[in-house]
Amino acid sequence: MLTSIPSTVSPGLEKVRMATDVQLIGRAVQEQSRLVSTLVAAMEQVIVGQRYMIEGLITGMLCNGHVLLEGVPGLAKTLTVSTLAKAISAKFQRIQFTPDLLPADLVGTLIYNPREATFSARKGPIFANIVLADEINRAPAKVQSALLEAMQERQVTIGDETYPLPEPFLVLATQNPIEQEGTYPLPEAQVDRFMLKLKVTYPSKAEERRVLDRMAHTRPALDVQPVISLEDIVAARETVDRIYIDEKVKDYIVDVIQASRNPAEYNLDIKRLIDFGASPRATIALTLAAKARAFLEGRGYVTPQDVKTVGADVLRHRVIASYEAEAENLTSDDIIKRIFDHVPVP
Repeated sequence: MLTSIPSTVSPGLEKVRMATDVQLIGRAVQEQSRLVSTLVAAMEQVIVGQRYMIEGLITGMLCNGHVLLEGVPGLAKTLTVSTLAKAISAKFQRIQFTPDLLPADLVGTLIYNPREATFSARKGPIFANIVLADEINRAPAKVQSALLEAMQERQVTIGDETYPLPEPFLVLATQNPIEQEGTYPLPEAQVDRFMLKLKVTYPSKAEERRVLDRMAHTRPALDVQPVISLEDIVAARETVDRIYIDEKVKDYIVDVIQASRNPAEYNLDIKRLIDFGASPRATIALTLAAKARAFLEGRGYVTPQDVKTVGADVLRHRVIASYEAEAENLTSDDIIKRIFDHVPVP
């Protein structure tokens, strides 16, 4: 009688195999990251500065995650999103959110045909690859619930029928943090669906001078031609999935998330400053965003610095500061910085 002998691989051979895999992934990343460089160059023909916002939008696109942009008016949030859409051979729709917007204005409605006595679906602007939800916090709860289904399930319901959204599907939303008249706070469940929340700030003095030179015309030239296709995006996403992340870096990500929920276990005296810690969705988002960051850097592996670089963007809308923190003029970003400063780096 023959017995099967379990196959074993020596630790040394396993390390060699792993190193070979990382090298192969690294070559694929370097080849495809040239496309990203081409995309960034095309966008910078229009957008001056704002490299942080551009890379954040591309990170969301690589991770198949939605992005929320927050900043005062005039910082080119809408222009950056529309420029990204023009640089990609994709269907783009801009939806201006207003207090009188209806769910049907977003997803579509049923149209009655009296001759045939039948209803047919007329699809709304949500059926696009890239959807710009401008001033998203100005729409009421019913519209937000319709958008929530699209963001999470990547489908919409019109009447009794459910229709899948095109792939890829990405919601890029903007909101104004200072003008609160006529706005509706976004539900926490919807905010959590945004993979990243980017805080857009003012340009530097040198960048603002370049803005003046480029845009201070009655008809500024802002034409951008498509430089990458949807197939390129899908291929890049597959490469991002293959990027290597070490077990210690995975543990580091989990420790950061756990520290936002149970800070005392990590000798952090910030429990009174946090109402709610990050959700398990944040763990997934932080891992994917760190992989995308490695991709943008042209590497086939994730470092702890990648996690730190994207950490605030992933967590600032998921770690909810308490009233006590607000009384001390502390924001979610301040709390997240304390967590990253304290949790040991592998």
